[in-house]
Amino acid sequence: MPRHEPAVGMTWLVVGLGNPGPAYAGTRHNAGFAALDELARRCDVTLRPARGMPADIATVRLGESGLVGQGAGEQVVLVRPTTFMNESGRAVRKLADFGHVPLDHLVVIHDELDLEVGRLRCKLGGGDNGHNGLKSIRSHVGSGEFYRVRLGIGRPEPGYAAVDYVLGRVPRSQREAMEASVTTAADATEMLLRSGLEATQNAFNC
Repeated sequence: MPRHEPAVGMTWLVVGLGNPGPAYAGTRHNAGFAALDELARRCDVTLRPARGMPADIATVRLGESGLVGQGAGEQVVLVRPTTFMNESGRAVRKLADFGHVPLDHLVVIHDELDLEVGRLRCKLGGGDNGHNGLKSIRSHVGSGEFYRVRLGIGRPEPGYAAVDYVLGRVPRSQREAMEASVTTAADATEMLLRSGLEATQNAFNC
């Protein structure tokens, strides 16, 4: 079995990146949170604080047709860090250590400036491209060799600071496209867990 394909019986961590609190709800930087919430909604589970961990989590199962709230299949832990974005790695490292989860069973869903709204890419490994959440995870786990589901948010106009752009709320004109992207990211994440990277890239990289 290739090193980076799913292994039967192991726990997956699926981490959505964002900033906690109502002040950041609906911002571009919270696209990862939105996709994770969509996965939790599909499974009819609620993310709750994990004792001793800086994260809200929900445990679901990977069935033949995708993620389900309960039943047979591999364990999948949905993770929403309760730290700010630049400390996301603390939650990932603690949960990975606690569950003995290897890097090739870590999926991170995050916003991506280099993709336009409505576009999505799945990949394994790579740099952080200035994304503070990815930078923190790389620092804490010691490697970038984990799966990424990259949700396009586009780049700001010239003269508009990137930090203000990512922390800005999605404008009304882009909300429908962004909501569709969040749904697609959830679909891609389920397929990645179920069928591996190559099949997911063939189906979703656009």
